[in-house]
Amino acid sequence: MAYSETRIVIGGLAHVPVLIFIANFIKGKFGIKIQEAKDNIVNEEPVKIIEVKDTLVKKGKAEAIKEISNKLDSIEQKADEVYEKVKKKKKDKKKKKKN
Repeated sequence: MAYSETRIVIGGLAHVPVLIFIANFIKGKFGIKIQEAKDNIVNEEPVKIIEVKDTLVKKGKAEAIKEISNKLDSIEQKADEVYEKVKKKKKDKKKKKKN
């Protein structure tokens, strides 16, 4: 029994959504693992070691270094706050998509 070209084309087009579903399913499985790995890398905290010795550094330079380190600490705190806000927004978006 031979099929017409129209019937073959319609049959092929009917399978396209199935193939798209399978591709998205595979993409979703691997995409979640990559996102978790990115979160783990970002959460690591860098180690800071700053030693100020009055004998080697003048007092003015020592004070400047302390001020800079204090500013760096405040910037890191703000960055952590922003990171938490972004993380929270991502979770909210995921919840909205699921609902």
